[in-house]
Amino acid sequence: MSETAAKAPGSALGAADSNRWKALVFIALAQLMVVLDATIVNIALPSAQQDLGISDGNRQWVVTAYALAFGGLLLFGGRIADLWGRKRAFVVGLGGFAAASALGGAATNEAMMFGARALQGAFGALLAPAALSLLAVMFTDAKERAKAFGIYGAIAGGGGAVGLILGGFLTEYLDWRWTFFVNIPFAIVAAAGAWFVIREPEGGRNRSSLDIPGVILSTLGLVALVYGFTRAESEGWGDSTTIGMFVASGVLLLAFVLVEAKVKAPLLPLRVVTERNRGGVYLSLGLAIIAMFGLFLFLTYYLQIVKGYSPVKTGFAFLPMIAGMITGSTQIGTRLMTRVAPRLLMGPGFLVAALGMLLLTQLEIGSSYAALLLPAMLLLGLGMGTAFMPAMSLATLGVKPQDSGVASAMVNTSQQVGGAIGTALLNTIAASATTSYIADHIGGATSRSQQQLVQLEGMVQGYTSAIWFAVGILVVAAAIALTFVNAGRPGGTTVASSEEGAAEELPVPVVAH
Repeated sequence: MSETAAKAPGSALGAADSNRWKALVFIALAQLMVVLDATIVNIALPSAQQDLGISDGNRQWVVTAYALAFGGLLLFGGRIADLWGRKRAFVVGLGGFAAASALGGAATNEAMMFGARALQGAFGALLAPAALSLLAVMFTDAKERAKAFGIYGAIAGGGGAVGLILGGFLTEYLDWRWTFFVNIPFAIVAAAGAWFVIREPEGGRNRSSLDIPGVILSTLGLVALVYGFTRAESEGWGDSTTIGMFVASGVLLLAFVLVEAKVKAPLLPLRVVTERNRGGVYLSLGLAIIAMFGLFLFLTYYLQIVKGYSPVKTGFAFLPMIAGMITGSTQIGTRLMTRVAPRLLMGPGFLVAALGMLLLTQLEIGSSYAALLLPAMLLLGLGMGTAFMPAMSLATLGVKPQDSGVASAMVNTSQQVGGAIGTALLNTIAASATTSYIADHIGGATSRSQQQLVQLEGMVQGYTSAIWFAVGILVVAAAIALTFVNAGRPGGTTVASSEEGAAEELPVPVVAH
């Protein structure tokens, strides 16, 4: 790649920053901390609930408070990174996340815990888009970028399973409070490293004013949407508040789109999402996350309740999926990203993951880990790792540097909303299948042990019913990737989006997750 190509017109990136690989270490560390936090707390939840006297009805707020703040504030966080400067937003985000984690670890009652989780989500929403857009503007060479985002993608993908292992260890051998305190050293090291190592390229900052109506409408609309799905999971789809949340969300998000089309300096320029490739990426990625999130939950329950695994053993059982993701992301994705069109990695990647999911529809109480779960997890990891890599690279392709923060935030938003939908939708399907199975079979169970067996069989029946839906969702994600995404080979020809004009195009993709 020629030097002139590396210096993207209109981006003021200049020569590649000599510290960029060191910067990647600290950015990846921060990303690992945020991803870890999504799963690590789930394992600690039963112990924390008992210690703090949180009722069964309220315990979901430990997870929901984080999801609402994170999902609701992501677009705002992405735009703040564009306005303030990404490095500053990154360091402030890390500091705030560490302080919120300390508060969570020191919690003495449920209100303090819920507040700490909401604060973690809010600072996470500032941190995640800033981390992404920093990498996007620091790596300018196509091959280097593929390698950098292969590493970043593997951490982003595998971090959740690492959280299960670490959460299990900390809860089993120390105390649930350490699942919060463990974030503090991560944050301090990442913030200190970023402060001294990262040099943000000049000219990439957005100097326009903040779109306040857009901030209010998008935040309230996304919060209502995420809360609607989390409430559907606990109260049912017919619940009046659930329906009210979905209606409110629809109205608010429609108003948001109308406002963004009119204002001079929109929070989310509509061209960011209406461009065919980006739209296809956001949609297919969101669908894939719906399928994956539900699966994480079912497999954790299956291994712990049906198989009787300890939290630590459960975490280790997910290792093949991490290995698959790392291989798919750093070996397959990185090596092929500069050689083939992104859709030829995304489509087949989602289909390989669907094949892994298809194997899991055969789950039974006595299923062998080595014969069924191991190959299924390897296929899932390989497929997702391979598909996520080019999806991340396309997510901000052709976006002006001034908009890279908000474009990165859109990827995070599609993942957050996808996660909320996946957990609620697949849980509901599983619960109704379990209920009907037990109702049909419990009459024939005479002894207590037979009744317990029917209940376990019912649980597994529920999981496999939901997993069939997840297979279908992944096939749809593959179809969307193959039809919508029409970008050429990265590092080759540029895909010009008509709204922005070729002068502002980056010759290689800017990557986000």
